[in-house]
Amino acid sequence: MLSYFFQLVQGGGGIIALLIVGFQVWMFVDAIRRREYVWAVFILLFSGLTAAFYYFMVYRQAGGMGNPLTGFELPGAADRRQIKALQASIHNLDKPHLHLQLGDIYFSQGKLADAEASYRAAYERDPQDEDIRAHLGNCLARQGKTAEALPLLQAVCAQNPKHDYGYTLMTLAETQAAMGQKDEALATWRQVLSMYSYARAKVQYAQLLIERGEKDEARKILEEVLADEPYGAKFQRKREAIWVRKAKGLLRSI
Repeated sequence: MLSYFFQLVQGGGGIIALLIVGFQVWMFVDAIRRREYVWAVFILLFSGLTAAFYYFMVYRQAGGMGNPLTGFELPGAADRRQIKALQASIHNLDKPHLHLQLGDIYFSQGKLADAEASYRAAYERDPQDEDIRAHLGNCLARQGKTAEALPLLQAVCAQNPKHDYGYTLMTLAETQAAMGQKDEALATWRQVLSMYSYARAKVQYAQLLIERGEKDEARKILEEVLADEPYGAKFQRKREAIWVRKAKGLLRSI
């Protein structure tokens, strides 16, 4: 592959050479992922023509980009396919859970206005579903629409405090604090910490304690966050890194 590349470059076909080698690398990686090792060897050793044969004989036949488990896929392609599929299903069926799923994708992409529109559509069709109410409330809270979010979150948490593994309850506590309901927020954080040990909950609870002048108790909780951090799973440490940094900052402040 490399010798062929250098021959093209020397012949003045620099851009073409880059395109061909890039295509070969793409097909080579795809062949490895599919465990087509014979093809991988041929693609590595021979010209771009071999990669082209592989593209038509294997890659396209197996679904190419449409197969997220094996083929190369551009970032966000899976989400775009899901969105189109859900939009088609909504057009034909218009079920609340479909609007909810679409809202969840938009929310994960940070498109909060689109997520809110989908959650509202789901809520109009099923105002009793706790997932729909919770996700709509969370989305509203993230946009600063706390007055509208609060009753939705309160209703879900009153019915099921462990909804979404306590994440809905944490959003309720944050919403209460944002609205100046500090006593209610403290009580909600205590409820969270009676069931879970999230750094997100501990740090924000400690922050409210500091505001009340209860620095010794706050220091104890923040030190627990730092002591627990090395023992969490990798995904957990990554998720809670922001709260560990905030805990360190609060400890320095007191």
